[in-house]
Amino acid sequence: MADCEGPYIVGIDGGTESIRTGLFDLQGNLLLSKSRPYQTRFPQSGWAEQDPQEWWVALKQAVRDLLDGTDAAPEEIKGIGVDATCCTVVLLDSNMNPLRNALLWMDVRAGREARFIAESGHPALKYNGFGNVSAEWMPCKALWLKRNEPEVYSRAAIACEYLDFINYRLTGRKTASINNASARWYYDDDEGGFPSSFYEAIELGDLLSKFPPDVLDMDQPVGRLTPEAASQLGLKEETVVAEGGADAFVGMIGLNVIEPGRLAFITGSSHLHLGMSPMAFHKKGIFGSYPNAVIRGQHTVEGGQISTGSILKWFKTHFLGHQAREAENLNEDLYKLMDRKAREIPLGSEGLIVLDSFQGNRTPLVDPDLRGAIWGLSLRHRPEHVFRAILEGVAYGTEFIFRQFRDAGYEAKEIYACGGAAKSLFWMQIHADVSGLPIHIPEVQDAPLLGSAILASVASGLYPTVSEAATNMVKISHRIEPGQANHEAYRFYVDQYIETYSQMSELMHRMTDAVR
Repeated sequence: MADCEGPYIVGIDGGTESIRTGLFDLQGNLLLSKSRPYQTRFPQSGWAEQDPQEWWVALKQAVRDLLDGTDAAPEEIKGIGVDATCCTVVLLDSNMNPLRNALLWMDVRAGREARFIAESGHPALKYNGFGNVSAEWMPCKALWLKRNEPEVYSRAAIACEYLDFINYRLTGRKTASINNASARWYYDDDEGGFPSSFYEAIELGDLLSKFPPDVLDMDQPVGRLTPEAASQLGLKEETVVAEGGADAFVGMIGLNVIEPGRLAFITGSSHLHLGMSPMAFHKKGIFGSYPNAVIRGQHTVEGGQISTGSILKWFKTHFLGHQAREAENLNEDLYKLMDRKAREIPLGSEGLIVLDSFQGNRTPLVDPDLRGAIWGLSLRHRPEHVFRAILEGVAYGTEFIFRQFRDAGYEAKEIYACGGAAKSLFWMQIHADVSGLPIHIPEVQDAPLLGSAILASVASGLYPTVSEAATNMVKISHRIEPGQANHEAYRFYVDQYIETYSQMSELMHRMTDAVR
């Protein structure tokens, strides 16, 4: 129940498995949240699709669930902000109805198209570090659709993202977020917008006319709810809808990472590292920097690890049966039990190195064919050694990325973390020690949901700027300081981690090819 006075704002997070809604006050307190699931379809290996109409049904239900659970009156809800999965591509006809299921962000069917685009050698490829192009990104998926479903592609009046479809259903306006456009569509409004020569070179010159006509900064009002949307949601037509962005980038705002020196550390099955720079820079192995993608006048830098929390889950599922029974007998969470046991293991896990590239390396190597490794094993090692080595190996992978950032002249001073890994203060301490940087843990861990609410508070005029809104709405619960002695000791292990890739990559490629 809302237990304080309005006005209120609603954050909406369109995730991979469900859509979440959250009711916030102007102090950033999450008063209530509700979610509704939808289905993902996997027609073939590497494919993943969702029905956009199911997003809208789930959104309507989740908002009504939110209203049913609170005493906040509809007229007190002044704004809505939406974030959603990035690179989830939708084709719409002239009546703005989906022509087919959306290609979900994790859909990688466009691998051949990604290689074709990378081979173009166009200068716009600086935004993906002059290297491999991800099959997840909009141009790759659009090119696959053009080549493989030409009739559907030709009928498409609009090619857009999950976010854009939802914003249209809410307001009736066709817009794109500068966040998606800059970070994944090669858009640069400082250089005239979309690079037409790039799209012509990759056989997608006609795609430019299919993009939404208006590209808006995050925090700008898309519009107010249409009468139909207001009726279906149970809200008022006066409610303002803010332009949002991709979930992780909106999470930067929900962590108050909107100025240089701070770095957003968004964790879960994977890790994402996002920071702000006052100047543009581009380097192989680094994604970005993206102009105006989050805050106008700033450039956003991106790094990422594909497998992080997912490795811990793999280890827990397949190798910790005895420990799971022990945790059950102690009425203790298994991860907390293993954290406690791993604390007793010396730094460096007595000589174990884990490579976290179980599903390939996103950055800085940008190599999908690398695989994980555990080496240095002896008969002395126990499960808690391996558990700690996984925590440390992921932290080494993060530091590998940070070293690339520093080589490019970008250096973070402090980290703001959210997500699954941030629930383990032990793991966060390892990250702080390895990186030598303090880590801040916010009270609201669902940073994308809070970020969407912050954007809504600005678009609806409740705060004048994102900076002022974030300063008032983001609260920190913990600050974890790095141990200098541990940081110095960890340098050796990070060096061994990095050297392992140079020693093992050729062998990994051979093995990956052999088992395709």
